[in-house]
Amino acid sequence: MPLEPIKRGRYYYAQGRVEYNGTPITEYYRKSTGSLTEAGAVDWIAVETAKRRRAYVVGPEAAFTFAEATMVYPASPKTAKKLIPIVKQIGDMPVESITEDVLKDLGRALKPDASTDTWWREIVTPARAVINKLHRTNRKFSAISVSSYTGEERNAQDERRGKLSRVEKQPSDRDWIERFCRAADVHNAALARFMFETGARIGQAVAITHAHLDPKKCQVQLKAQKGHKQTSIVVSPEMMEELQALQPKRTRNPKSGKLLEARVFGYVSSTSYNERWKRICAKAEIPYLSAHEAGRHGFFTELTVNIGVNPVDAAKAGRWKDPTVPMRIYAHSKADEAAIRGLFRTKLVQPLLNDATNNLKEKEKSDDE
Repeated sequence: MPLEPIKRGRYYYAQGRVEYNGTPITEYYRKSTGSLTEAGAVDWIAVETAKRRRAYVVGPEAAFTFAEATMVYPASPKTAKKLIPIVKQIGDMPVESITEDVLKDLGRALKPDASTDTWWREIVTPARAVINKLHRTNRKFSAISVSSYTGEERNAQDERRGKLSRVEKQPSDRDWIERFCRAADVHNAALARFMFETGARIGQAVAITHAHLDPKKCQVQLKAQKGHKQTSIVVSPEMMEELQALQPKRTRNPKSGKLLEARVFGYVSSTSYNERWKRICAKAEIPYLSAHEAGRHGFFTELTVNIGVNPVDAAKAGRWKDPTVPMRIYAHSKADEAAIRGLFRTKLVQPLLNDATNNLKEKEKSDDE
């Protein structure tokens, strides 16, 4: 008997066997569909029948869909939000038939006006994680590797959307910080100075409460973030004095309205400072810089380019494990390109060439003697 809905109490059950061409291919079902209506039970039976028939024809691994794979993936709320549109697009696709081209092409369908960097971060990365987690759970499923978008692909998408991606970050300097602070309230001024002095991330900075301050050791405790464990950093006595003097501010969760614990800088999240900083920058008549540019980029550029601190020491102070990373991303040249080109036309070149020629002649003369 093929599967059919049977009402038992409040719920409808599926009863019978799944058949393929008139032949039973499963054990006998007597299972709740979880539906209170017959229509819902019929839909459940249709989905279950299609899945079992597909598994019977092509094998259980090949029949396992991406939507089913997401159900066994321990996604955080943030990742789950990214996965929802992906499941709507390829949820019915068997995992074994998903290729890197399928994942990379999803960007055009889901976020046609986004950059390839956004496609990689918001689509490829979470989808690949789901498939590879399934592989680690059951080796019968294949892992998937996806190559990065090429420069040509990135440029082509930028041209299509009429906007450049990977715009170079602009670091702050002492002058920008001072002008910002003169126009800012005490909390935002302290936030800018704290990030410029320590290289802390904005998410770490806004999470600081007065319980995280240790005045005796001049240390501030930072939460774990971006693969870095929770740690305490040393600040200048002036910075510690400024932080202690700040009146703690309590804010509410924008979604629940719940009153949150008092924080040193008063912000609830790593993005809630944005609008306030834009107004401060406009008032100070300085270009708007994000907290990441004013803090982390400004911190490393100030140490290595302006002050001349050894990059290894600067990286350690900013809690980078590999000094080549901040040198590649966070150190910004302050040199004037026109001035550098002008070096090739200075009068220093000719004397240097003459000296080299004379030295060579003297050496040849000495060899002859």
